[in-house]
Amino acid sequence: MLILKKEMRAEFQKPVGTLYSSISEAKDAINSLGNKSLIISIGDVTTRNMLDEGITPDVGIVDNMIERQPSDYEICYDNVTLKTKNPPGTITDQMWKTIKEGFSLVEKAGYNVLIVVDGEEDLSAIPCMVMAPAGSIIFYGQPGKGVILCEVDEIKEKAEDLIKKLEEA
Repeated sequence: MLILKKEMRAEFQKPVGTLYSSISEAKDAINSLGNKSLIISIGDVTTRNMLDEGITPDVGIVDNMIERQPSDYEICYDNVTLKTKNPPGTITDQMWKTIKEGFSLVEKAGYNVLIVVDGEEDLSAIPCMVMAPAGSIIFYGQPGKGVILCEVDEIKEKAEDLIKKLEEA
């Protein structure tokens, strides 16, 4: 398990990718990447907003919480649902395995996958950045500011650097 130390939180809150005020503002960027891109959404608000804009994530990761409060959003689309446990401020081995399984289900069988986290999904962007297939794009929320779009091919090294800053437990 990897743990985010308190003194590193500010570093991990910095956007890795391009900030958009909304999913609708990011639509042109999505369309310019073509249909070959795997679309990954992280967070209840981001995933709900993507669905509201008619964009179905190939992999969605939610924890049924919004800023540590229970979510009223019902995230529902035609998908395979996987469940995992991941305490706040960590990336568990189970989270890594579940995300890897999700990518495998998308690539091999064409399923849409929803990963429901018991705990917190905030740091799940990092394993997604490292393991997502080339050409994938990741969306995650930036509270109070909008949504971050990451092109995996451009941020993989940054994600690997962030992993090195986490503490192993």
